[in-house]
Amino acid sequence: MQGTLNFNVGVLGHIDSGKTSLTKALSTVASTASFDKNPQSRERGITLDLGFSSFTVDIPEHLRQHGSYDKLQFTLVDCPGHASLIRTIIGGAQIIDLMMLVVDVTKGIQTQTAECLLLGEITCEKMVVVLNKIDLLPEDKRQSAIEKMSKKFQKTLEATRFHDAPIIPVAAKPGGPEAQGKEAEGMVKLIDILKACTYKPQRVETGPFIFAVDHCFSIRGQGTVMTGTVLSGRVVVNDTVEIPSMKMTKKVKAMQMFRQPVEKAIQGDRVGICVTQFDPKLLERGLVSSVGVLPTITAAIISVQKIKYFKGPVATKSKFHITMGHETVMGKVSFFGQKRDGVEDTSGAENNFNLGEEYIYQEELHIGKSVNESKNDNSEVVANKPVRQYALIMLEKPVTCAPHCLVIGSKLDTDIHANVCRLSFHGHLLLPVTDPKYPETLLPNLKVYKIKQKEGLVERIADDYSVIGKSLFKKESNIQLFVGLKVKLSTGEDGVIEGGFGQSGKFKVRIPNGLLQGTKQKLSASSKKKGKAAAEETSQESDGGKEPVKIYLIFKRYIYDPKKEMIQID
Repeated sequence: MQGTLNFNVGVLGHIDSGKTSLTKALSTVASTASFDKNPQSRERGITLDLGFSSFTVDIPEHLRQHGSYDKLQFTLVDCPGHASLIRTIIGGAQIIDLMMLVVDVTKGIQTQTAECLLLGEITCEKMVVVLNKIDLLPEDKRQSAIEKMSKKFQKTLEATRFHDAPIIPVAAKPGGPEAQGKEAEGMVKLIDILKACTYKPQRVETGPFIFAVDHCFSIRGQGTVMTGTVLSGRVVVNDTVEIPSMKMTKKVKAMQMFRQPVEKAIQGDRVGICVTQFDPKLLERGLVSSVGVLPTITAAIISVQKIKYFKGPVATKSKFHITMGHETVMGKVSFFGQKRDGVEDTSGAENNFNLGEEYIYQEELHIGKSVNESKNDNSEVVANKPVRQYALIMLEKPVTCAPHCLVIGSKLDTDIHANVCRLSFHGHLLLPVTDPKYPETLLPNLKVYKIKQKEGLVERIADDYSVIGKSLFKKESNIQLFVGLKVKLSTGEDGVIEGGFGQSGKFKVRIPNGLLQGTKQKLSASSKKKGKAAAEETSQESDGGKEPVKIYLIFKRYIYDPKKEMIQID
């Protein structure tokens, strides 16, 4: 394959939009996994698995400056469109350089069309929209219908990174699946557009070899072939590779790229790797790598952003389908953020995570970097400041995945006929957790805190420098735990809890700088009333009469701290 640049094009779209027909029309050389190996899909005419095929053209002029290439190979990744198979779509979207979004021109944007567009925004930089099945439009209205649909799509794409994406009308299979002898329409123009949209993908040979396997089969007398895409690094014949999910190592016996023997494959290449003495039934899809580089994780901390089209809250302690690489498992999420004191963070911290820093707990994930929160039933004090958002994901099953891999959270159990987005959030893996005992070993070191506020009342004045408070603690509370904590009066004075007062949960507060004159007058007037009259006045004050003097205790508590200690906020 010397002198050939490989470029991966994902073919995505709603079911029955004609993706596989389009791929067949474009392809001249098909790999072993192309056009779906599943008999069920052949019978129904739909794709159930990722399919791979290719075609080769002369290298475009704008790519000649990037190396000694004379050919450009388009590898087409045909992704399934059926709603229940979005796991496979997500896996396929992570290995593409450009997305072809295929749309049935007679139906327009459908549920999975929108989801594929979202996946494209998350995973790739460029897109081409293909309006397929134009042969089904009446000839006298065809051009106007194409123009109308194109304008509708341009409007949809305005708010996305694909606002300038080309929109191409084609007929991949004129007359439908059963029609014979009719040539596809618009393929030459589509290929020209694809050539114009190509760029030199970043291909790095350094770093660990990581290989996404999408198909595995045996060849009699040769061994087992694993076909897939190199995600990072490189591999050469005779290298030892690992199948981390099985803790098994194998030597690379031979390799092919689209039926051509090769000695080496690098990041971005589609390749078949032959090994011996391995049952292909053990690995339908997964990762293969250099030995010891891919951990099997039980939990993870990720950077995270909410997908704005997902309706409803993305709440802490909820369960989602978590897709990492080519695996999808259930996981429970907890969200937290990092304050940046009103200044947008450009430090690149989204690629790293520091256990030594402090993070604020979030009840739910928010759109964007600003958190607008309000006081909730737990009396938490909240802020309106920019944050960088993270999630702790507790996986129900272990997952083998690459460092910094894409993570997508979704609600795949949503009714597939409902016109709603099932993709909830996305991010990247920052801290893989391999220790199954992480709740005891790791989480106590994760400083995620809640800010809490307790509120009490000043019952009476003790002297110019102290007051007696009540209603801040329960009768059975151990007030000694709160001695020395700072409080604030609603009249403005700062105080310190000195200790309990009596046996009913009352306490004494010292006011180092003394009570303000107005506060003393207010409290002195109140304290002169005795017995029932004082109790009635306190009740009236609480019900909206005279405003009582309140005592505020504000502190934070780390939610994973086994001791549940209260930390004073200065």
